[in-house]
Formats: sequence, C-alpha cells, structure tokens
Amino acid sequence: MLIILSLFHLTQGQADYTVSELLEQVWIEGRVQDIVLSLRLPRLVIGVLAGGALAVSGAALQTLTKNPLAAPGTLGINAGAFFFVVASTVFFPNFLGSFPFLTALLGAILSSVMVVMLAGRQMEPVRVALTGMIISLLFASITGAMQLLFENKTNGLFLWGSGTLVQLNWDGVSFATPAIAIAFVGALFLAKPLDTLSLGEDVAISLGQKVSTVKLTTWAVAIVLAAVTVSVVGPIGFIGLMAPHIVRMLGIKGHFMIFVHSFLWGATMMIGADVLGRLIQPGQEVPVGAMTALIGGPWLLYLAWRTARSLNRGDRPMGGTTSPVQLPIIVPIITLLIIFSIVIAFSFNGQAWTFEWANTAVWNFRIPRVLTAFIVGMMLAVTGVLLQGVLRNPLADASVIGVTSMGGAGAMLLLVMFPAIPPAFMPLGAIIGSTVALLIILISGWKNNFSPMLIALMGVAIAAFGSAATQVFVVKAKLAVAAALVWLSGSTYGKSWDDVQLALLLFIIFIGPAIYMTRKLDTLTFGDDVASGLGLSVRSSRVWTLLIGVALSTAAVSLVGVIGFIGLVAPHIARRIVGFRHFPLIIVSALLGGLLLVVADFIGRIVIAPKDIPSGLIVALVGTPYLLYLLRKMK
Repeated sequence: MLIILSLFHLTQGQADYTVSELLEQVWIEGRVQDIVLSLRLPRLVIGVLAGGALAVSGAALQTLTKNPLAAPGTLGINAGAFFFVVASTVFFPNFLGSFPFLTALLGAILSSVMVVMLAGRQMEPVRVALTGMIISLLFASITGAMQLLFENKTNGLFLWGSGTLVQLNWDGVSFATPAIAIAFVGALFLAKPLDTLSLGEDVAISLGQKVSTVKLTTWAVAIVLAAVTVSVVGPIGFIGLMAPHIVRMLGIKGHFMIFVHSFLWGATMMIGADVLGRLIQPGQEVPVGAMTALIGGPWLLYLAWRTARSLNRGDRPMGGTTSPVQLPIIVPIITLLIIFSIVIAFSFNGQAWTFEWANTAVWNFRIPRVLTAFIVGMMLAVTGVLLQGVLRNPLADASVIGVTSMGGAGAMLLLVMFPAIPPAFMPLGAIIGSTVALLIILISGWKNNFSPMLIALMGVAIAAFGSAATQVFVVKAKLAVAAALVWLSGSTYGKSWDDVQLALLLFIIFIGPAIYMTRKLDTLTFGDDVASGLGLSVRSSRVWTLLIGVALSTAAVSLVGVIGFIGLVAPHIARRIVGFRHFPLIIVSALLGGLLLVVADFIGRIVIAPKDIPSGLIVALVGTPYLLYLLRKMK
C-alpha cells in the first residue's frame, strides 16, 4: 500500500507526468528527475518519517496512560509544541531559526506535564481525553490571539499550523531523520519493558522492573517523536490515534512488533491523506493535518463510543454551595454590575470617553455591539446550564460537545459551496452544522440512555472533526487568514440594530422552554433510577433539553461566530452563589454570561485600540485556566 501510494504521490503536483513517465525518466537527467529530487521526494520522505513517528508516539502513549484515546494530538502535545513555535516566531525569531526542534520540544514537554498533573495518577480515559482537549484549547486560543496581533509575522504559519508536508529542499528531511531514527530505536529497546509494564505496575515491580524509569523514558521518547514532527511539518493529529489501533485490531502482539507495524501504518496513512488532499484540490495545498482529522474524526467517534460503553457510567456530582444566596439579593447586585459595565462599554472607545450616546457612531455601532454581546452571552450561559444538567457533567458545554465547532464548519461549507452568497446567510450554514452534531449525539446516545461519559467523549471527536473541516474550507475558499480567524474566534465586531433585534427574538423564543425544563433537570440530579421512579421520562427529558441547548448555542454561533467557555464558566460561578437548583441557576447564569461577554468584548476592543481582539479569544484566555482549575479540583 505504501509503495503504490508513494508512486502516485510522486506524480501529483502542478508539473504533470504519469507513473510510467516517472519510472522511465526519473533515472536520467532532465525535467522529471529535477522535480522529483528537489521537491516531491523530500515531501514523500518527510511524510513517511512524520507519519511513522506520530504512530509510534501514539502507541507508546496509549500503553503509558492505559488509555485507548491517547495520542500526541488528543493529549495536547501537538498544540503545546505549535504554541511555542508561534511564540518564538513572534518574540524570538533568531532562537527559532537556530533551534526549531528545541522550541517545539519545550512546548511538548510543558503540555505533557500539564496533562499528567491535571489528569492524576489513575489516568482515567475520559479525564485524560478532556484534559488534553482543554489544554489544546488553551494553547490554541493563545496561539490564535498571537496570530491576530502579529499578523505580518505569523501570516505564513496558518497553512503550516494546520499540518503540511510541503518541502522546498532536503533540509527538513536531513534535520528530522537522525532524531526520529534515534527515538524509534529507543522505542524498540523499550518494547520488552513495556510488555512487562502492560501486565500491571505491581507485577512489573515484583519482576524487578524500575517502573518510574521505564515510564519517564517512554514519555521522553514519545514527546521527542511528536516534537520533531511538529517542528518540521506542523501539528498533525489522529495518525497517532488510528495507526496503533489498526495494528492491535490486526492481532499484532508485543510492543516490538506493535511499534514496527505502527510506523508502517502511520507512514501509509500520512501519504494516503496527502494524496487525498491533493486530489480534492488539484494545484492548491490542502493541509494534510486537516485531511487526517477528517478521516480520523469518525474513527475517534467510534473509539469514544466503544470506550464509554466499556466504562462504568455513573452520575458526576455537580457541586454547588450549601448556603445559597436568594434571588432577590443576588439579582440586583449582578444587575448593577451589568449596568456599570454597559455604561463604560458605551462610553469608552479605547482612546476617549463619549457620553453623548446619540452620536451617530456610538448609536449605530457601539451600542448595538454591546447589546448583542450581552444577549449572546446570556444564550451561551443558559446553554451551559442545560447541557451540564442533562449530561450530569460539570465540563459540558456547546464547545465541549462539538456543537459550536460543527456550526463553524457548516458556515464555512456554505461559503465554499456558494462563494457569492451574502454573509447574512452564514447562520444558515451554522444551523446545518450544529444540527449534524446534534444528530450524531442523538443517534449514538439513544441506546445508552445518553450516558454522560459517552456524550463527553463523542463531543471531543465531533469538535476535532469540525475544526479540521473548517481548516479545509478556509483553504478551499481562499479566505484571508485574518478574516477567517476573526470569525472562527468569535467576534461582535460590526453588529447592527438588526442583529440586536434578531438576538433578542431568538432569546425570547428559547428561554421559556429552557426555564420549563428546570424542574426536570432538578429531578435528574438524583440520578436516572430515582428520576424514573418519580415518573420522569429520562430519555425524552434528555432529548428535549439537548434540543433546546443546541438551538440556543446555534443561534449564538450564527450571530457572532464560535465563542466557547461562557457556557462553562458562568454556570460554575452561579452554582457557587445560588446552589444546584436549576431555576435560580439559569437566571443567575444568564446574567453572569451576559456580563462576562460584555466585559470580554470591551477588553478586546480597548487593549490594542483601534484594532480589535475577538471577544471569543479573550473569553478563552480567561476560561481555559479556570476550566483547568475545575478539572484539577474534581475527584
């Protein structure tokens, strides 16, 4: 398979020749030989090396963490390495030019340490998957902010940041080959100790193995393999997840043969993804990282479904204060804070105060923007309350279960299919994408009575697939990188009074059903068995709550793009104030969500005025550390 794909791969490109011409003319000096040796063969070789390295890294990580969902991409290693590369490009370009591998390695080590510290010693699969996803989001949000703030310095990194095998000479191959070869040989030497470790730590210790040394060495090998790959071809996901699983499904036993076969399968999948990407868009680069994610997303869905079914479901405690503050006390306090924030947002533009709100610029641009931010913030917060309540998962949110990601992908797909369509129709694409995400969740969760663990893992897969699809569509549509990043990061820029009216109408339509579901959610807090015994139809309650939550989040995405974390942070703050009962929780969360997004939008507007930072990025920069704190605190 690898040989056949490689021959076909060498014929792809703007210079046209067939496989037979390649086999005949590559041996003699001339056009074909020059093209192959200078451009196409380096690309092929780096693809084989990168695919094999990621696959072996994934196989090692899966054994270490005892987690079938572990891989350099899902554990945030790739995102951490890419973040350090972008940061070096902006702040230390000379260091990056001199030490590209060391730069990526530092980022990979940082993200790995964060995962291990936050996931805990048990390395529970769901916890590890969610931790890795949150760390990836943290680094991605900081990276996105830097790409927008330093657009000229980082403009060339967008395609590379999605993973690309493009090589203009043999420098990348000559740099990566020795490092990957040494790390791969190291992995083969670790094969026997890992066979022993896979029997269990107690057995390994009784057999005289130094478990901590084996683990530390294996982590080092896995991180080096991932870091080398990122430093040359960018962050490419899913190869490290899929290849080891295919090998194990073929019945390969023993880590020595698992590593050898994984390397071969990883190389085959990488070259196959690159071939497919160039077939989809001849003459134009489609990031191979996006192609591997489009293929790997459904695979991760399957693995998530299988993993969640094999684990004990249970209900997660949602927390909340034991001495809740009454609504008549807390609502006026939050309302005063909202009024104060809105007045400041109306009056200050980052450079000067303007209290004449009837001024044309303020009335037509700033006030609608602030009001849209407030209403959308309320929508997102209510969504978070509904999804956390129905899934019994304190980390549930529209962004975590993949709805916002697929909404963004749907909007971009519409732009690709109909390039001349006005931007006003992008919400239609967002609705279609979010609906697809909801259908996947409904179909996969129906038989398992919407297991919270299952839906959390499915959400990780859907979010990854949606992000990859968006990357492909951005390249396909030839969008300006900054414009695409702004919409995908979530921005209230340029909102009008029509947007305020639409946002208010949608909020009024859905808030009633959301409040109606609060009593059912209160019943669900006692667990499925008790709720059923009290006469509640658990399955239908979950379906309707999911529908309302997804409808609210889709409305928000259609208005301002992809904004996450409001639906995570606001309900958690509210739960610490008013407790776990859902009626006061939904009221206070909505007010806090509106307040948070108004403040985030204001900060984004004034920090580097007259330029804007998308409010979605500001929220992510604040929300991800808080989310990591919550994850660390939860038992």
